[in-house]
Amino acid sequence: MTAHTQGTDDAAVRPGGATQLAVVAMVGTTVVNDGLVENALSRTLQGEGISAGSAQLGSMLAHASAVSGTPRIDILRSFFADDDQAHRANRAFELHCDELISDGGILPVPGAEDALCALRSANIQICLATGFGRHTQNVLLESLGWMGLADLSLCPSDAGRGRPYPDMILTAVLALDIDDVRSVAVVGGSVADMKSGIRAGAGTVLGVLTGAHGDAELRSAGARAVVDSIRDVPGYLLAGRR
Repeated sequence: MTAHTQGTDDAAVRPGGATQLAVVAMVGTTVVNDGLVENALSRTLQGEGISAGSAQLGSMLAHASAVSGTPRIDILRSFFADDDQAHRANRAFELHCDELISDGGILPVPGAEDALCALRSANIQICLATGFGRHTQNVLLESLGWMGLADLSLCPSDAGRGRPYPDMILTAVLALDIDDVRSVAVVGGSVADMKSGIRAGAGTVLGVLTGAHGDAELRSAGARAVVDSIRDVPGYLLAGRR
C-alpha cells in the first residue's frame, strides 16, 4: 500500500474512536469509469442539439469532469436553464447509461469487492454512495452482482441533496445507527467526495487516485490522506486496530 499522508493524520489515531462506517463512492472509486459517464453525457448533450466535436460540447464535458461526483441532474441544470429540459436530458442520460452498461461497459476497480468484504469482516459498515439516480445505481449494482454487498446504498434523491453537500453521509449515519459522525470514513476519488466528508464532520476523509481528480486536488478539497486504490483502504482504516 502507498498512503500519501499529510500532517499528523494517522490511521491509528482517530477522533471519535475506531471507524464504524465507510461511505464509499462508486464510479471512479469502486467502479471503473472507462468513459461510460462521458460517453453517456456526450450522447445526451448531442440529443439536446449540441453538435458532436464542437467546442461547446468539449467545454460541457470538461465542466462535468471538473465537478465529478455531484448529482447528474445538477450538472445538467447548469447546462440548461429550463428545468423541464434538464429533467428530460437526465432521463436520456440514464437510458444511455443503461445501454452502455448492458453492452459490458462497467467493471469493478480491481480489488474493490475484496476490499469492501474486508471492511465488513472487520465490523465496519459500508454505504455505497453515488451521484447517479436510483435507477442507474441499481443497474450498476445488479450488473456487478453487488446487490447486498453493502449495508446501504444511497443516491442524492434518498438524502435530499447530493455531493458536495453532507446529506448522503448524514443519512447513512442515521440509517445505520452510527454513534458518532467522527467514526465515519468517507472514501472517494473526487473533490465533491472530499468536500462532503469535511462538511459532514467525518473523522476520516480519504482520497483514492482512481477517480476523476488527482492528489493535489483531493488534498485541497480536504482529503487528510490519499491512497492509490480502494485496495489500500482496509489497510489504512484497520491500521489502528492492530
